[in-house]
Amino acid sequence: MRSYGALYSEDQAAMEKQWIFEGLKIVDFCTAAVGPLPLKYLADHGATVVKVESSHRPDVVRTGGPFKDAVNELDRSAWYPNYNTSKFGLALNMNRPRAVEIAFKLIEWCDVMGESFTPGMMKRWGMDYDSVRKFKPDIIYFSTCQQGQYGPHSQFRGYGPHASAVAGVYHMTGWPDREPATIYGAYNDFIAPRFATAVLIAALDYRRRTGRGQYLDLSQYECGVTFMAPVIMDYFVNGRVQSRRGNQASDAAPHGVYPCEGLDRWVAVAVTDDDQWKAFCRVVGQPDWTNDPRYRTLLSRKEHEDELNRAVESWTRLHPADEIMSEMQEAGVPAGVVHRYEGLFNDPQMKHRGHFVKLKHAVIGEHHYDGIPYKLSKSPQGPRWAGPAMGQHLEKVCLELLGMTEDDLAEYVAAEVFE
Repeated sequence: MRSYGALYSEDQAAMEKQWIFEGLKIVDFCTAAVGPLPLKYLADHGATVVKVESSHRPDVVRTGGPFKDAVNELDRSAWYPNYNTSKFGLALNMNRPRAVEIAFKLIEWCDVMGESFTPGMMKRWGMDYDSVRKFKPDIIYFSTCQQGQYGPHSQFRGYGPHASAVAGVYHMTGWPDREPATIYGAYNDFIAPRFATAVLIAALDYRRRTGRGQYLDLSQYECGVTFMAPVIMDYFVNGRVQSRRGNQASDAAPHGVYPCEGLDRWVAVAVTDDDQWKAFCRVVGQPDWTNDPRYRTLLSRKEHEDELNRAVESWTRLHPADEIMSEMQEAGVPAGVVHRYEGLFNDPQMKHRGHFVKLKHAVIGEHHYDGIPYKLSKSPQGPRWAGPAMGQHLEKVCLELLGMTEDDLAEYVAAEVFE
């Protein structure tokens, strides 16, 4: 039975020297975020991952900026290499008949296979789970799409904002007197990969114990619905339909993002109990507010919340955001600066933990990438190299990983499959 490095090792000394997923082999046919990210997490912990795409049908995030020197080219996007660190890249045009041969060689080589096409696409290539498991019964086959592999809406195509919309997220996002608003990015794209990673690790553990593979069908829509559980319960229990309410929270006041001294500077503050409220009043220099009938209790503050927010805003506008954050935190009141990108990059906590990692990209050059937001004490971790340029590791993948000869490779190059 296979062993994938330190995750399954009983030898503590070996664990301290190995990457957790060292020896695990993955082929990545995914695009965008939900598919590539969980496979990136495994790669950043030692797995050997081959990312397969084509210049004729590139991973969609290659088309998103910012671009190096503002030149819109597939290998100049800063987004793509961040989502695909520690992976090897192979350009494979699946419209070429012989390209499917290479794809099957990769499937025979790998332990885990990931794809994020519209349901049915892999079957047209003869690469669906039922076809693959006939010759590789222990394969762990990971599929992700908008609404799952079966059902009346399974053929719907889209991106994270669409899945977030149908999951009800945007009904809750925005101001009560305005239309629904999207949050930054695609909400489902940021939560679904975490579900996928946990399930992939569980599947690997299952195969370690049983020797059997399995099929993983991840619905991005259902991942979003999971986070709507409290409002769904409120509806079934109380018949109440919650909707947009800006920055308000039912169990806190003041609770919001307030303008501060300077251009476009903001601070987030949340007061959830009486002790925090008293400390808040001391910081803003209004100790009498604790005895004001309008503000004495949480219920009274909620009743006069608009008036309270205006009063808070009149104070925050006179002070720097960092100063407010520090004073509030020292007093025990939850508060945080709303960082712009330069503030985030220079944040002393992020620097202390070494979150951003500098790597060299084949086209972009040296650039900073997201590291791992948790630290392992017994094994190495983190991005090893930047995501690949298109087809960057042709020889590495074909000659070294797949064991082709130079003549084999030349034959496939002549067939124009690597494009």
